[in-house]
Amino acid sequence: MRIIADSGSTKTDWAVAGSKAFIAKTQGINPVLMSREHIVEILRTELLPQLQGQVAEDEDVEVWFYGAGVRPEMEPKMTSALQESLTGVAGKVSASAASDLLGAARALCGRNEGVACILGTGANSCLYDGSRIVRNTPALGFILGDEGGGAALGKAFLNGIFKGVLPSWMREDYLKESGLTLSDIIRKVYREPMPNRFLASLTHYMGRHIDNQQLQQLVTENFRLFFCRNIRPYRRADLPVSFVGSVAYYFLPQLLQAAREEGFELGTVVKSPLQGLFDYHQT
Repeated sequence: MRIIADSGSTKTDWAVAGSKAFIAKTQGINPVLMSREHIVEILRTELLPQLQGQVAEDEDVEVWFYGAGVRPEMEPKMTSALQESLTGVAGKVSASAASDLLGAARALCGRNEGVACILGTGANSCLYDGSRIVRNTPALGFILGDEGGGAALGKAFLNGIFKGVLPSWMREDYLKESGLTLSDIIRKVYREPMPNRFLASLTHYMGRHIDNQQLQQLVTENFRLFFCRNIRPYRRADLPVSFVGSVAYYFLPQLLQAAREEGFELGTVVKSPLQGLFDYHQT
């Protein structure tokens, strides 16, 4: 059995290919933010029940985990958590872990040179030589950076509705629909855990109202910042810029406009890297 995982800050998709192919889902797993014990608990309580009846006890399993926070020093922590969780459930377990950015590059570019990006809850980018990441502009997270990512868009949206950049009807409509007050929003952002997930969740509302010209401009300007601050430093305007992630996928018209305005060619844009990663690992 072959399992390929694509994990962000919000959720993890597990593509399972054995006697039956299916997609399993769990919450996001980040080895920087989570203890090894917490990761093992998530795998045992959320992933393994979905694998029951699909994996024979003597069946060998290969797992490739690509995730946010899987920096080189975090790879042993992640692989050992995977092996511990699956041991006893299957036969021989072979697990490897790498960054979600390398996963994006492999899915989008295969073994060809290119610029690969992630626009999901967070944002990241790299220059990829067909084998490895050769340059990476630091994303810096949603407080210091992550331009173009869902959390950054959510932050810009809240700033816009409360400071008059966006129309007043949008503020009233969002507060009525969400049932939140300004005090609730402040609490969620500054006092509750995972504020990036809350901020990124606002993109669902934004997507439903993206026909509003002022909101379109806000999103496009945020994407322009992404190209200007993250892609231009690579000095490779000759290469197409490709994307994975729900934000890139659902706000494609604004992303395309931002790329044109900043002088870049848009390459492949997909919501999930899983199919590309399967193709990569089969060649």
